[in-house]
Amino acid sequence: MADETKSGPYTLASLKPNPHSRPKRTRVGRGHGSGMVKTGGEGGKGQTVRSGGGKGPAFEGGQTPWARRLPQRKGVSQKARDIGHFRQSYAVINIGDLADWDVSIEVSPQSLQQHAGIKDLKDGVKVLGGAKKGGKLPTGLKFRDVMFSSTAREALSAAGANLGEDA
Repeated sequence: MADETKSGPYTLASLKPNPHSRPKRTRVGRGHGSGMVKTGGEGGKGQTVRSGGGKGPAFEGGQTPWARRLPQRKGVSQKARDIGHFRQSYAVINIGDLADWDVSIEVSPQSLQQHAGIKDLKDGVKVLGGAKKGGKLPTGLKFRDVMFSSTAREALSAAGANLGEDA
């Protein structure tokens, strides 16, 4: 029967793991030769033997911890927050995108959202003086409720555009 297990069919009784693939479990408190005597791997008494015990990462040997010495560091740093709390963010459009704009339509955030494909108006719309596609801007453009960069303002005023009241 022993010859069949080596060459013939296997049985459940003959299956066993490879040598040393499953380490022997640690037998705690079984004499000095085991290496796990007295405290059984749990260390000393009191705080260190308890689950979750020990000193925390901010422990500084008994001196006043850093977080308590510096009270101004208690709160959340303002730098870690998103910029929306402190400054305005604009939906931007380049001046070259207005090269084929219909002069009869007033350029406002709503018309730019409909005709120029701006998805989110954010805190307003700003026209930047980017590269011009056709090279020429249409004359007589009328703007309302739109911000401008300095280069876009110069180019549009040179083209004879009405930049609106708040420009």
